[in-house]
Amino acid sequence: MSERLRLGVNIDHVATIRNARGGDHPDPVRAAEIVAAVGGDGITAHLREDRRHIRDADLKRIQSATDLPLNLEMAATEEMLAIALAHKPHAACIVPEKREERTTEGGLDAAGLHNTLVPIVGRLRDDGIRVSLFIEASERQLEAAHRLGAPVVEFHTGEYAHAGLDGDTEREGRELERIAIMSAAARSLGIEPHAGHGLTYENVRPIAAISELAELNIGHYLVGEAVFVGLEVAVRRMRELMDEARA
Repeated sequence: MSERLRLGVNIDHVATIRNARGGDHPDPVRAAEIVAAVGGDGITAHLREDRRHIRDADLKRIQSATDLPLNLEMAATEEMLAIALAHKPHAACIVPEKREERTTEGGLDAAGLHNTLVPIVGRLRDDGIRVSLFIEASERQLEAAHRLGAPVVEFHTGEYAHAGLDGDTEREGRELERIAIMSAAARSLGIEPHAGHGLTYENVRPIAAISELAELNIGHYLVGEAVFVGLEVAVRRMRELMDEARA
């Protein structure tokens, strides 16, 4: 039996539904409470520049609602740094962000943004916040994360997911192998590897079977499934598939 793989649930899109009509329903805090009740290991929330889903006021409420660690996804800006330092989440995952994108597409260019990231990573770490970088599974980006002193990386699994949707099994296999190789490389550098983006019931098993990975972060798919079966059932099923892959 491999080490238990943690499941972090991104609750952003509960807030997306709420914001579509205004008001307070559905409340992402209630989603966090359900995730905690069914054995989720963490809550992920992305406070975007345009506040299209999670709002500033949600953060404290989410932190107060459960004992689960909060992983705050954030852009590398002074505004978001100040918010992270004020709220002190368990972890801060630095992600690329473009106002016009529908979701976070691709990984952070940690190598190209080295000088921008140095003070942000340093201030977060000095304040006791565990820093994660959301990067492509490449040697260049992993080496950059290591130079920056990030204790965690989250590998972007979007290309793997897209290959599966396209029916391109050869590309899907290459992407899976790349993530596995880079996960082992991260461990050799003392970095804890996570993964996420585009993971579903259909494609999660091969990723979950990569023994070096410590955590998967999954959101949009689970919120979508919750429309049909409820969030509790959706999270439990994902947890079962992850556990089966690690058995």
